Amino acid sequence: MSAVPPCREFDLGPLGPRLDVAARSAPAAHGTGGRENQDNFLLIDAEGNARYLRNQQEEITHLAHWPHGHARVAVLDGMGGHVQGRQAAEATVAALLTLPPCGSATELAARLDALHAELQRHFDAAHENGFRRPGTTLTLLELRPGASALLYHAGDSRLYELTADQATPLTVDHVPATAMAMAGQLDEHEWWRQVHGEHRSQISQAFILGNAFASQTVLSDPLFPLTPLNLPPWLCHLPDRRAVELLPERTYLLATDGFWSCPDAWDWVARWPAMLGSAQTASAKLDILFTEIAQRPPAQLHLDNITAVALRVLAPATPPHDETALPAA
Repeated sequence: MSAVPPCREFDLGPLGPRLDVAARSAPAAHGTGGRENQDNFLLIDAEGNARYLRNQQEEITHLAHWPHGHARVAVLDGMGGHVQGRQAAEATVAALLTLPPCGSATELAARLDALHAELQRHFDAAHENGFRRPGTTLTLLELRPGASALLYHAGDSRLYELTADQATPLTVDHVPATAMAMAGQLDEHEWWRQVHGEHRSQISQAFILGNAFASQTVLSDPLFPLTPLNLPPWLCHLPDRRAVELLPERTYLLATDGFWSCPDAWDWVARWPAMLGSAQTASAKLDILFTEIAQRPPAQLHLDNITAVALRVLAPATPPHDETALPAA
């Protein structure tokens, strides 16, 4: 790997799309800081240029093996309160740098599930009995030329779609309220109130850690995909592993939960479309979002790391005008 300039525009070739992409991470949403940043992000553009965090500092490298026209973006949140939460996120990013591009949701899920198991074995073997296994959220988009993006999601980070007047979550949080909804113990209104109307620092599944969906009393090693077969009707259109069509005139935001760790979370998130609407680039949108949460945070915002990746679909590049004229008949 060798250093390269930062990547901002992802051009996936003649089949498209062209994407305006930006990423940012901060060790605390407000206050004096001093906390370890257990978050991370990954950008791999269509030329194999990669950006991510290592030892809480940004690194920019080039992946010589990366095929032209494919891209990958992700956000990760190493679990706070667990030993080596940051290291779990960094180990996942390091492995994602070597993971070959995937052409289907099935292939992506199989490779990432295998990676999850491999990293479990790595962390388990590195520590003696009694060690609390670390974990990290992982919300990832695999960007394919001429095709829909592929989503893979584990944890309580989120993918949002922002239009001019609405912020829509495209992922389901892996939290106890979701487990209760899957068991028929919460209706849609109460689930929404607990998940999007407030913030609770509990998680039911994370990459490397495992899942508490299969059993609420024993942590299971494999991940537990949320699918139309096990989600309640109002969530069955949001499985963890699926194709996602990225549309023009929308902003897609992958973000960690430090952005909405406050009592009136949904009221705050609902302000984002108007707040970011005037910004014309992904980078400018993140400038506004990070400045706003640092200088004018929502009431009772919990001090936490914040990380986001913003994507915008750009118009296709205009081909050069060909002025060559055909000979007259």
